[in-house]
Amino acid sequence: MCTPQTPMRVSRRQLMSAGALVAAGLVAGPTSYATRASAATGIDDPQDLAWLVGDHHVHTVYSHDAKYLQTQLLDKAAEYGVDVIAFTEHSNWGHANMGGALNSQRDIAAARAARPQMLIFQGLEWYIPAAEHASILVAPGPNEARILRQFELMWDGKLNGWEKPAPASNQAVEWEPKARAAIEWLAAQKKAGFIDDVVVLANHPSRLGIDSPHEMRGWRDAAPEIVIGMEGAPGAQASAVSAFADASSQRGEYENSPSEFSFPGFPAETYKTRGGFDWVSSVVGGQWDSMLAEGKPFWITSNSDNHLTVKDTMRIGDFPSGEGWDNGASLNNFNKAGRRPDPVAAGTPQNGSDFWPGQFSRTHIGARTRNYADVLEAMRAGRMWVDHGHLIASLDFRLRPVGHTGPGKVMGSTLAVASGSDVELLITIKPTTSPNANGTVPQLAHVDIIKGLVTGPVADQDTFTAPHTKVEERIETSTLTGEIVLKRTFSNVTEPFYVRLRGSDGARSGVGPMGAQVDPQGPVPHGPGEGDPWADTWFYANPIFVEITGAG
Repeated sequence: MCTPQTPMRVSRRQLMSAGALVAAGLVAGPTSYATRASAATGIDDPQDLAWLVGDHHVHTVYSHDAKYLQTQLLDKAAEYGVDVIAFTEHSNWGHANMGGALNSQRDIAAARAARPQMLIFQGLEWYIPAAEHASILVAPGPNEARILRQFELMWDGKLNGWEKPAPASNQAVEWEPKARAAIEWLAAQKKAGFIDDVVVLANHPSRLGIDSPHEMRGWRDAAPEIVIGMEGAPGAQASAVSAFADASSQRGEYENSPSEFSFPGFPAETYKTRGGFDWVSSVVGGQWDSMLAEGKPFWITSNSDNHLTVKDTMRIGDFPSGEGWDNGASLNNFNKAGRRPDPVAAGTPQNGSDFWPGQFSRTHIGARTRNYADVLEAMRAGRMWVDHGHLIASLDFRLRPVGHTGPGKVMGSTLAVASGSDVELLITIKPTTSPNANGTVPQLAHVDIIKGLVTGPVADQDTFTAPHTKVEERIETSTLTGEIVLKRTFSNVTEPFYVRLRGSDGARSGVGPMGAQVDPQGPVPHGPGEGDPWADTWFYANPIFVEITGAG
C-alpha cells in the first residue's frame, strides 16, 4: 500500500568470426575509449549524476528518406539543448556499398572535433529480420563504421530479404532466429574488443504490429547487455499537424491496422499512440509492464526520428540527370549516389512529420560524467526519463528504506530490503519556467505512481498483460508552485515489486484499456482534429525495482 507523508547475402556458413574480421581487414584490433567509464556499479547519490538530454534516433542525407545535413541537425540540436545525439541511418545498398557508412563516419569525426561539447554517436537503423526496426549505437573508435557496415550486410532484414514473413509459411521460423543471432554477433564483437560498447533499442514497436511479444523477449534475452529497451514514444510526433495532414493523420504516423504480417494476438487499439506514446509502453498493465514483471531490465526512450521537419521550407536536393539516373528522389538514385543531395530553399512549407532533435521529444540520461562511455553505461542501467513538449525541467525519483537518511536508489536500480520493511518513495520535480518551442510554458497537472509486482518469467512468451500492475495513486500538482517535492511510503513490503512514474499536462485522459481499477485516467488516442502534440504532453520515468532479501 502506498501512503502519503506529505545485394550481398551472407549465409550462416559464411559468418565471419571476430578473428576472421581482423584477418580480412574489416576491423582493426582492440580499441579503447579516450575516457573510460568508472568501474563502480550502482548509483547511490543522484547528485553525482550529470543529466544530459539525448536523441538516439536521427537521420541525415545518408538515409534514403531524409533531407538534412549533419551540420544542420547539429545546429538545431544545440539550439534545443541536446547534449547527446546519434545518427542512425537506414540500412540500404547505397549506405553499405556506396560509401554512406564511411562518409557519414568522416562527417561525424569532423563534427566531434568541431563540437566537443556534444556527444555524437554513429549508429544504424536496423531492419530486424521478421520484425520492425531498431536503433544500434556503437561506441566511438576506429571500427565503428566498419562494424556497422559489416553488420548491415550480414544481418539486415531488408538487404537479405528477411523483412516480413509470409503468412502460412516457414519464414518466421527461419528468420526470427536470425535476429537473435545478429544480436549475439554484436555482443561477440564487444566481448572480443573490436568495439568498446554497443546498445540496441527497438524502434516504434507497435507501429505495424509485427513486433510480437515473444520476439521482443527473444531480442532482450539474446544479450541483455546489448538490447536495453525500446522507444516508449516514436518520432513523427507532428504528423497530425503537418502541412499535408488530414483526418486520418496520427501522432507518430501510427496510421495502420492489422495486416497479414501482424501478430494476431494484438487488439485493434495497438496501432495508435496514446498521448503520443506507443501502445506497448502507454498501457498500464500492458506489454511493457509484463516484461518488467519478469524482473528483467527493459527501458524506454523518446526521440525525434528526424527525417523531414514539420512545415520546414527546405526541399530535397536534385540528383543528377541523364543516363542511369531516375527522375526525382528515387531509391535507385540514392543507392547510386550513396546519399541524397544537399537540401535547397523552397520558400514554402514542405511535407514532414518530425520535430528537430530536442525540440519536442527528449530522453534525459543520468550519466556519471559527460563522456561516451558513461552515457552508454547510464542507458544500459536505465537511468533515463522522457518527456514531450519540455513538460518538466528535471526529475529526481528514488526509493530508500524508511528511516535511512541516504539518497536511495535511482531509476534503473534495485533496492534490496528485508521482508516487512517500509520503503519510502521520494520525488523531486523542477517545473519548466521558460516557453518551449511552441511559445508556451508547460504546467504539470499530476504525477501518477505506477506499481507492479515482480512475478518472474512468464510461461507464455507472447504474454502482453501484467495483472498485478496498476496506478497506485494520482497526485495532483496543478496548484503547486516552485519545486515539487513528494513523499510516499510503501508499508510492510513482503513481495518484490517495481515503481515507475508518469505525468501529464492534464489536457486529455480516459480509462485505460485494462479498466478503471488499473488506470482510471490514462493517455488516450486522439481523434480527427485532436492531434496537436503540444496540447497533450506526458513524461515517463523508468522503474526502480525492490527486492526482498529475507525476514524482517
